[in-house]
Amino acid sequence: MQRQGSGGRAVIVFRAAGLVLLLLHLLLVAWLTLRPRDVLWVTAANLEPFAGIEASLALGPLEAARHIGGGLLLLAPLGVLLPMAGGRLAVSPWASLARTVAAGVLLSLGIELLQTGVPGQVVDIDSILLNTCGVALAHLAVVPAGRARLRRRLLHPGRGSALREGGRGQEPRAVLRDEGSQGATPTIPRVGIAP
Repeated sequence: MQRQGSGGRAVIVFRAAGLVLLLLHLLLVAWLTLRPRDVLWVTAANLEPFAGIEASLALGPLEAARHIGGGLLLLAPLGVLLPMAGGRLAVSPWASLARTVAAGVLLSLGIELLQTGVPGQVVDIDSILLNTCGVALAHLAVVPAGRARLRRRLLHPGRGSALREGGRGQEPRAVLRDEGSQGATPTIPRVGIAP
């Protein structure tokens, strides 16, 4: 298990909130994408990239915005919730983006594969592309700035807390508690065995 360092309790609460929100979002996505639909006819599966996007663009701006926006927004919260559930502050931005996008691709692919067995749902390769772009855009828009802000709060825990407490002259309290050293590791001297 990774040692949390300073602010260990806050990181645990942050991760727990991320996991709960992630679970709620995945349940919503499953309800939206995997429930059977009552339709009179079903279109053929779209296995050609960008064909569905071109078709929705041909139908007009409103239909294009609904189709493309819906595809981008469906899994976009994962771009923020997956790193939040991970709880890491000191991580390479590119590695975090790669992990998050890979998880988004796999989840989107899994949804499309599960839709093959759901009546009224159709496999669409453009959904995978749009869902993945939505995850990447949300991650890039929120996560680097959020991590930088949290790192600043860890480095300067008392800054601005007197104003948040609501009074002047009060002693500012630290936002996150620093875990100090727990001392030296105890050792047990070796005891010889009698002959």
